[in-house]
Amino acid sequence: MVAVDRETLARWLRELREERWPGMRITQAQLCAAFGVSVPLVSSWESARTPKIPPMDRLQGYAIFFATRRSMAGGVPRLLALPDLTDEEHAEFDRLFTELKRLRAIALADQNTVQTGGEEKRAGVSAGPWHFADDMPITIICSQVPGELRAKIPYADPNLPDYIDLYRYSDLDSLFELHGHLRAANPSSLVTLRSVGDLEADDLTTHIVLLGGVDWNRITASFLDRLELPVRQVPDWAGEKGPYFEVDEADGTRRHHATLNGADRTLVEDVAFFYRGPNINNKECTVSICNGIYARGVYGAVRALTDARFRQRNDAYLGERFADAESYSMLMRVRVEGRLVLTPDWTIDTVRLHEWPEPSDAN
Repeated sequence: MVAVDRETLARWLRELREERWPGMRITQAQLCAAFGVSVPLVSSWESARTPKIPPMDRLQGYAIFFATRRSMAGGVPRLLALPDLTDEEHAEFDRLFTELKRLRAIALADQNTVQTGGEEKRAGVSAGPWHFADDMPITIICSQVPGELRAKIPYADPNLPDYIDLYRYSDLDSLFELHGHLRAANPSSLVTLRSVGDLEADDLTTHIVLLGGVDWNRITASFLDRLELPVRQVPDWAGEKGPYFEVDEADGTRRHHATLNGADRTLVEDVAFFYRGPNINNKECTVSICNGIYARGVYGAVRALTDARFRQRNDAYLGERFADAESYSMLMRVRVEGRLVLTPDWTIDTVRLHEWPEPSDAN
């Protein structure tokens, strides 16, 4: 099972910190000071319930740090350079790093295995990005279909006997997919659905999931403005190529448009956006944004982390690529075949249009 192997690596890291040197228990804060990372990040690697898999360079840091007591010389935590280790310390580093790499390889291999047993399948859901271990409330905030368009939808009139309230929400495919997944991944959390028109103040201090674009969802627009990301959604419906995502690149800005068939204007490829970071209204919770130029882009962003065939693979990519990042985002292509939306595979280079933060080797 995935959870067992993740827990084995997490337990090893925790024991290194707490029991490596008799009479000297290293705190998470001290380890963070040596690594230059946050306490929640180290805590996520050592979690007994839903541990994250550290990237290889961090495991190398663990091996260097615990290969020598000189890492705590004078009571000040520091990470020595590998060439500064003595021959004896280097041998101990090799032993520790070899074991950590072995445990990590097992955890990653099982993480990418399609689970078939009932308990294993449940563990796969509860270990992904849509699981929040703190049991805090979760609020899905959807765009609301404008009144003039809602008037054209059968059963959207509250005065009709067969009135259906959900017709006032846009992105229903995405909402249906994500709501069920959130409930399954967070059985102890209250999952609430809101439109932008019926929000309450308390809704904005929970874990927030924003569905839909900036033209109909003013909360999405507000968060994107305040987060100051290098990606912006521009609802240029009157433009020659229509709406687009604009990205700040090193050599200027770049626009990403959806692709439509020139003859009949059917959608061939949408552009979607996924963001995860701290909730700016409550740092103990998160905000997630699933967005697209069209509704099928929103659906693709959701399915990337709910589709049983791809969610573990995409989750593993996030863990590798953004392990040290408190906030991150992904702009992606979403292929459309007729009425079908194909789940984006983030391990394919051509699917990813932009990632933030930039890779460290690009700085």
